Amino acid sequence: MTVLDRRAARVVLVDRADRTLLLRGSDPARPGLKWWFTPGGGLDAGETPAEGAARELFEETGLRVAPEELGQPVWHQVTHFSYDNRNYRQEQDFYLLRVSEWQVDTAGFDAAEQVTIDEHRWWSAAELDATAEKVFPENLADLLRLVTSADPGGPAASARVG
Repeated sequence: MTVLDRRAARVVLVDRADRTLLLRGSDPARPGLKWWFTPGGGLDAGETPAEGAARELFEETGLRVAPEELGQPVWHQVTHFSYDNRNYRQEQDFYLLRVSEWQVDTAGFDAAEQVTIDEHRWWSAAELDATAEKVFPENLADLLRLVTSADPGGPAASARVG
């Protein structure tokens, strides 16, 4: 089995109510399987993680920020998953970005995202704990509590997680 290595960057976008924005996606190879995830995705050639996170955030939510506004990653993860009959090993950095509020604009979705992402929603840590739906990363509720308690309303760079 071939495993594709991939670098990615994601944004934990948090509003003034300490809720994080998640998108709901699906896998074209597994109809009916759905999960929630933070905005972000694979890096383009030559792109830094912060540049990729800022680009993906704009494409998936319409929110434009400069890469330096994201500060340093608050968390790093290596994950393995299958998507569209391909297996991936993905190394990804997560950035924290606070907004007072944001109205999501999905006009920047690429063709695959238009087909596979069907919803977005703001989630509290308690709602993440209570849901039976799949959420990635799996420990997002704990991460959200940690970054919001370490950074209550402050700049993104002030919280760092393991």
